[in-house]
Amino acid sequence: MKKIFVAVVLTISLLKASADEGMWLPMLLGQQVYADMVKKGLKLTKEQLYSVNKSSLKDAILIFGGGCTGEIVSDQGLIFTNHHCGYAAIAGASTVENNYLQNGFYAYNKGQEIKSGLTVQFLDRIVDVTREVEDGLKGLEWTDRVKKTPDVYKSITDKVADNDNGLAGKIYSMFKGNQYIMYVYKTYRDIRLVGAPPESVGKFGGDTDNWEWPRHTGDFSIFRVYATKDGKPADFSNENVPLKPKHFLPVSIKGLKNGDYAMIYGYPGGTNRYETSYGVKLKIDIENPSLVALRDARLKLMFEQMIKDPAVKLKLASNYASIANYWKFFDGETKQLKKFGTYQQKQAYEANFLKWAKGKPAYENIMADYAKNYETWTPYSKQRTYLSEGILGSPLAAFASSLVYLESNLSKPGITPAETKKTVDAATAARKTFLESEDLVSDEKILAVTAMKFYHDVNKDQHPAGFYEGLKTTYGDLQDEATFKKWARNVFANTMILDNSKWTAFVAHPDAATLLADPAFAYASEFLKNYNTRYAPLYTAFTNKNAELGRNYLKGIMAMDPVAAKKMYPDANFSMRVSYGNVKSYSPRDAVQYDYVTTGRGIIEKYVVGDYEFDLPAKQIELMKKKDFGQYIDKAKNDLVVNFITTNDITGGNSGSPVIDANGNLIGLAFDGNYEALSHKIAFDKDLNRTICVDVRYVLWCIDKLGGATNIINELKLVKN
Repeated sequence: MKKIFVAVVLTISLLKASADEGMWLPMLLGQQVYADMVKKGLKLTKEQLYSVNKSSLKDAILIFGGGCTGEIVSDQGLIFTNHHCGYAAIAGASTVENNYLQNGFYAYNKGQEIKSGLTVQFLDRIVDVTREVEDGLKGLEWTDRVKKTPDVYKSITDKVADNDNGLAGKIYSMFKGNQYIMYVYKTYRDIRLVGAPPESVGKFGGDTDNWEWPRHTGDFSIFRVYATKDGKPADFSNENVPLKPKHFLPVSIKGLKNGDYAMIYGYPGGTNRYETSYGVKLKIDIENPSLVALRDARLKLMFEQMIKDPAVKLKLASNYASIANYWKFFDGETKQLKKFGTYQQKQAYEANFLKWAKGKPAYENIMADYAKNYETWTPYSKQRTYLSEGILGSPLAAFASSLVYLESNLSKPGITPAETKKTVDAATAARKTFLESEDLVSDEKILAVTAMKFYHDVNKDQHPAGFYEGLKTTYGDLQDEATFKKWARNVFANTMILDNSKWTAFVAHPDAATLLADPAFAYASEFLKNYNTRYAPLYTAFTNKNAELGRNYLKGIMAMDPVAAKKMYPDANFSMRVSYGNVKSYSPRDAVQYDYVTTGRGIIEKYVVGDYEFDLPAKQIELMKKKDFGQYIDKAKNDLVVNFITTNDITGGNSGSPVIDANGNLIGLAFDGNYEALSHKIAFDKDLNRTICVDVRYVLWCIDKLGGATNIINELKLVKN
């Protein structure tokens, strides 16, 4: 009985979303899911959540900049999103003299708003195109199916494309290729920076507090969408006007309490909840530890220079933040997957699946085929990570590797002067962009340490032929760190990529031989060509086979329990989703209980004058000590609520997502998850999973009291009761 009970539990746990688990398609919620939302406190109708014909919540939610979520909060196209989502745009608008990243920025009228170069996308409608895709791929073997899929997609999306109105379709594979959904988007291209707090507010706590609760971070920034006078998308122009949106979110300053309903709309980037035990093992044994070690080395070298020079900090800030964010995530993910025994749980589920699959030809060999596929690829997995995160972790090497296309063109017989000029001009433009963000001191050290780590940590049989032997002959003992430093110094001193006169001479008479002789290009291209020739085909075969197996495995899972399959959600894939849950405290370990909110008191407790991560504007500390919170005060706490936590299911891409109350009002912005549940891309933990959100009252207090931008406050529809 005990074994049978365990098997049943495992079946249900994989098939059916538990507790607040689930990233649901707003069009396809289903009555069962909607009823559960109502049970938890939702007061809105299905049509208010998603409608094609009427304005609904989905019309206020947008893709921000290609990797985050934002929400419209006024009838004049005002956007709220996270500070880290607007980070690159804020840094790009900054100079050492006008350092908006460091000091913050608010436009006190629309004329002061700053062009950003960003785009946003609104969801127009969602269409199930499974039948059309399957008809287009009917009868094909998997390899041919993969090749033809882009053409089939294009034949469907071409029917909805409308360049004049910025409309385009994108097809998403759901349930590992068992369903296909087309999202039709409208893209706007004139997005302007309206406001941002000082970085010390927007990133308060830095890497120390990243992925941690309690948190006290003002992670928000403000932008605006502009369009033509008739509401059409357009490039930046002084003739454009603020967009009149179909829907915008009222902003609630009523406050919240433990247990309140919370809903999050947004664009979660990626999960793999139906991953196999083989995938989990590869991740925790090889991929994650390799990535963490390489990023750790790079971050330390960048940080050394950033704390010495404000100009360097501004130059590296965006890249550093991006690298650091997932350095800590993957470290935590590995620890949590091990702690929860996810590998063993997956194995137990797969054993149960095999019992069901016995005698069913379509499914009985799936796990054996998985085992063979991973056995073939695993010996080369570390080499691939050490190339992408190590060798190409040097900005110089990464740029040099991009010149492989130029070398290929220059080597073509019969290439015309016009073709040569086009590729050289493109490389020159890319070089200009690279040099603007390059810090020579840190990058030279990164080049040395990553080349050394590849030598020591990757199987010698997988090294580029002759590279390390040549380095030893020229520079000395490869066991000595000084050898790699001398080599890196030579690369930086002699590459034409960093020498304007040499580059100008090359551009005047471009040829492949000159490029191949360049030390930076020679280095990067040797490693890249080694991978592309020997290992890229193996990786492509591995991923294609995994995709084929995954489609059949998930089809089998749904066939094994058709009833439970009705309440399955597809993995996140940066298509719009809605998750629901509650504001809720939690206990991460014995004798520790975390409250559901943090307050200004906690900010003052963490505040350290002049600290890189925990400093704050003196004005903020003064206002907080006086308890000058105005209408944004939480009366129950007699303080300003800064952050709060919910049980919502989110992942990367949800950054900037609106946290919405039972009546459709904005109460906060999602910006992080908690460390105790960083296994969430693969395994959701119903007890420990929490989404960390910045309370909208703290956002408004920063805008109003700290920034003096009452014009922004006056633009919002505030809900006070």
